[in-house]
Amino acid sequence: QVQLKETGGGLVQFGRSLRLSCTASGTIYSISSMGWYRQAPGKQRELVARSSGIVTTTYADSVKGRFTISRDGAENSVYLQMNNLKPEDTAVYYCTATLRTNWLDSESAYWGQGTQVTVSS
Repeated sequence: QVQLKETGGGLVQFGRSLRLSCTASGTIYSISSMGWYRQAPGKQRELVARSSGIVTTTYADSVKGRFTISRDGAENSVYLQMNNLKPEDTAVYYCTATLRTNWLDSESAYWGQGTQVTVSS
């Protein structure tokens, strides 16, 4: 069993910052990537940022220069520092990890339950 738990969401004013955290727990052999997606009401879930390997990061164009993803491999954790938040960043933010539960296993994607981020104008 693998669980991903997000923390750090909440209500924040336009231009302020929030930091999301996510930790994967359970039977984990290796993690190849961790990242964040978000889903706003009436919209499809979209990639926000992803960290793969040691130094490879990917960001949505809408958050480049404002959001920073980082990982702590020893803690199986991923963080999302969100600065200069805008009302259009309002969404449920989901943590995801692509991992193996043992050395024979193929990789699978796991998801957290999500944390709400609301940015007021």
